[in-house]
Amino acid sequence: MTSVRRVCHTLLLAAFLLVGGLVSPAGAHPMSTSAVLLDIRDDHVEGEVQLPVDRLAIAVDRDLTRTGVLGEDRSFLKRYTAQHIGAVGEDGDAWTVTLATGSVRTIDGTAHLVYPLTIRPPDGQVTDFRLRYDVIVEELLTHKVLATVRYDFDRGILRADDAETLGVLDRDTGSLRVPAGEGSWLTGLATTAGLGIEHVGEGADHLLFLLMLLIPAPLVAAGGRWRASDTSPRRPVVRVVHVVSAFAVGHSLTLALAASGAVQVPSRPVETLIAVSIAVSAVHAVRPLVARGEVLIAAGFGLVHGLAFASLIGDLGLDRGSLVTTLLGFNLGIELTQLLVVALMMPSLVVLARTPLYPAFRVGVAVIGLVFSVSWTLERATLTAVDPFEGVQTWLVGHPLLVAGTLAAFAAAARLRGRVPWAPAGQ
Repeated sequence: MTSVRRVCHTLLLAAFLLVGGLVSPAGAHPMSTSAVLLDIRDDHVEGEVQLPVDRLAIAVDRDLTRTGVLGEDRSFLKRYTAQHIGAVGEDGDAWTVTLATGSVRTIDGTAHLVYPLTIRPPDGQVTDFRLRYDVIVEELLTHKVLATVRYDFDRGILRADDAETLGVLDRDTGSLRVPAGEGSWLTGLATTAGLGIEHVGEGADHLLFLLMLLIPAPLVAAGGRWRASDTSPRRPVVRVVHVVSAFAVGHSLTLALAASGAVQVPSRPVETLIAVSIAVSAVHAVRPLVARGEVLIAAGFGLVHGLAFASLIGDLGLDRGSLVTTLLGFNLGIELTQLLVVALMMPSLVVLARTPLYPAFRVGVAVIGLVFSVSWTLERATLTAVDPFEGVQTWLVGHPLLVAGTLAAFAAAARLRGRVPWAPAGQ
């Protein structure tokens, strides 16, 4: 009989946990649980405490309302919360915990009292520490607190998708260890480099801009027209180096200025100008606008692309101390992606440029780029609601090896069909 009761008790407990939301999808708060979100900085820890008002009311034995927690109960609740949060370093020294003015926020359909939180070590150097926390759980045995690190540069936690769950606090645990001193700036560097690779690799506009600049690289401008180069194939390599370097200088300059806060430009005009930059480079690929124009276009519009790159870095909420490392890593990722694109596309373009088919290919690809850029410009200037070519663009970006392989096969077939020597020819 006793064993039967134990089985029934276990089943009821499991049902309670499931219905109560203690097992929940990733990224969602369990039902009526508290949360502690931490951002690890160099000399302090920022974050916020999220307290469900209904559970807080039970813990403090008061009838709390959404307006009351910010009115007559404000001072009492802030004092109560502060008394139940503490931090201690590994050396046993207490860290200072400060709560800012609270606000009410609806999270997963439940009203929460949210306090911005600041934790400072006495020596101004954040290392591993132990967070002591028993807000609500001291009085409410079934309550749980989810503790999460949402930013730690040295451990590569920079975005919401990277957030690390430290554990669950309840009345039995009462505290948990926060690993704030285990990372390395190299981890942050590698993570930001990955962001740079991801940002450019998934950005159809940035990739198309680069492709438009690469198309005329095997050629020379003469008499207002593109003509085959009369020198060795090494000349296109030099021109590509100039284009990539000019773009790198341009976007690095504005990326640094915007990320540091020295320059602030709304995102919509920046994105619109990026679309315009593709149109200009596409026109230049059809007919040279000016001698060595691709280098000038790369440098000039690189300034605009840098402002777009900075928008992602701005969303990370970086420390000044990690800003230099972030810029270095992000730029490294951008350049690696560009070099990969050049390595995949340029050999085929050089081979194809030695065939009679290249003029038609160059103009055809440039026209496609021009159509895409006009569509982007209209959408980003809010003149149209949608981009009709978005599906095609997404597919092309998602299959880079297939695109590069198709181009290589086309170049090989064109050369077998009939190549032309490295001599001036109408392009």
